[in-house]
Amino acid sequence: MRIAVITGGATAERAVAFAGAAQIVEALRSRGHTVRVVDTVTGLLSPTDEPRLLTTAVGREPPTVAELDERERAMLSNGLARLTEVTGADVLFLCLHAGRGEGGILQAVLDVIAVPYTGSGALASALAMDKDLAKRLFRAAGVPVPGWFMAPVAPEDVTTALGWPVIVKPSKMGSSVGMTLVRNAEGLDAAVEVARAYDAEVMAEQFIPGRELTVGVLGDVPLPVGEIIPKHELFDYECKYTPGMSDEIFPAKLDTTLARQLQELALTAHRALKLGGYSRVDFRLSPEGDIFCLEANTLPGMTRTSLLPQAARAAGIEFPELCERICRLAGNSGSARGG
Repeated sequence: MRIAVITGGATAERAVAFAGAAQIVEALRSRGHTVRVVDTVTGLLSPTDEPRLLTTAVGREPPTVAELDERERAMLSNGLARLTEVTGADVLFLCLHAGRGEGGILQAVLDVIAVPYTGSGALASALAMDKDLAKRLFRAAGVPVPGWFMAPVAPEDVTTALGWPVIVKPSKMGSSVGMTLVRNAEGLDAAVEVARAYDAEVMAEQFIPGRELTVGVLGDVPLPVGEIIPKHELFDYECKYTPGMSDEIFPAKLDTTLARQLQELALTAHRALKLGGYSRVDFRLSPEGDIFCLEANTLPGMTRTSLLPQAARAAGIEFPELCERICRLAGNSGSARGG
């Protein structure tokens, strides 16, 4: 196949995207596919650009990318459609996180270009990226979620309805960027400002202590449940992308009935947002045994420490095969566009 990997992006998760793209490109080329790489900011990467940008190292802190924003706007408005590597591809493999690349804008552009792409369509991508709307749809579908408020939020409302501590985070960002665990009313305003640096909409969410669990969905089939045990109190940016900063167990050591329940809830969440191709749904299991769905990821991370590849490996699917399966799912218009 002729495959264009679309990556980079003008978000704080740019380095994460490049790290995942590095693995995807290597895997697909090892299977004999013709692969080119396109950054949504700078365009087609040359053979000399690739080894410079496609590194597996993410770093301990997200990068500053404000100056890249206008360049990405220009690329999406008239640049991508001019690249024969994009228009002539059999499939576009999307490896982007947050912003226009994961939030539906890129998907809408690609719908016009009319080349099959991996993951969910424009509407499903936008719904999943907006944590407030996603939670409302999860709740309507019977998937339990933590309580939440959208900022501005008064400390007394948190005290009464959510309880302390709470998680404050940007509504449309991933990789735990801009996220703060707030233990009392004095820290609330500062945490909102940290999150607002990444998104105008900020969420204050009930903190659920307990076990961190995740379920990948490939096609319409849930993968084995995984458990994440971070070295920090939260599964933050550093723990996600620094080798050795978290322990990931696939499959998780769970009662069979509980594992199946988590898989069914993941599939319900996937369908509630009309997701397509593949996704990863994250959960918390409280000490009392209650399940809470945190969010769904439409373009799960594909770095060496990422969870979806580990879940696939637990199901007997090695990384190159996983990448090929994701590409084949893009050819199924119903699945790839999320209905």
